[in-house]
Amino acid sequence: QVELVESGGGWVQAGGSLRLSCAASGSIFGIAYKGWYRQGPGKQRELVAGLFSGGHTNYADSVKGRFTISGDNVKNTVALQMNSLKPEDTGVYYCHVARGSMNYWGKGTLVTVSS
Repeated sequence: QVELVESGGGWVQAGGSLRLSCAASGSIFGIAYKGWYRQGPGKQRELVAGLFSGGHTNYADSVKGRFTISGDNVKNTVALQMNSLKPEDTGVYYCHVARGSMNYWGKGTLVTVSS
């Protein structure tokens, strides 16, 4: 079992920045993938950014150049630096990790971007 706890959400004006962090605990050995998803109002949950164990990253087209995902294997954390935020970035952001065939999710942290 892997427990994930997100932090860093909040309210920001358009153009501002926020940094989300996710701390993993429990059976963290063998985690191959760490990522951030979001669910906006009335929308389906979507991938924002992902970080593979080898260092490769992937991003949604809508956040490329603005968001950066990073991981700390010593602290067992994964962070999402969000710059130049837009109102359409508003939503609940979820931390996600994959270990083997198992997927684990945090409870989410709310990000609100006002215009």
